[in-house]
Amino acid sequence: MARARQGTWMEHMGETHGAEDHDHDLIEDLSKRLDALWRYDQYIANAEGKPQLQQCWSHLKDQEQKNIQTLKALIAEEVKQGCF
Repeated sequence: MARARQGTWMEHMGETHGAEDHDHDLIEDLSKRLDALWRYDQYIANAEGKPQLQQCWSHLKDQEQKNIQTLKALIAEEVKQGCF
């Protein structure tokens, strides 16, 4: 019996979804970037006494904040267009 079910357990996966793929991609990427952003302060602290590393982490943090703002703006535009 388990063998018969083995081939069909994913048969209907993906039939129902709550957003278009391009909108899901925006949300997924935003989530990953938000997770990364909160780590940068710790990375900066971990690099105490290493100004070059701290500068690198600070630069990456600034870039990530800009990326997050871009994604938020794109998501807001998708919502305005009724895509969500």
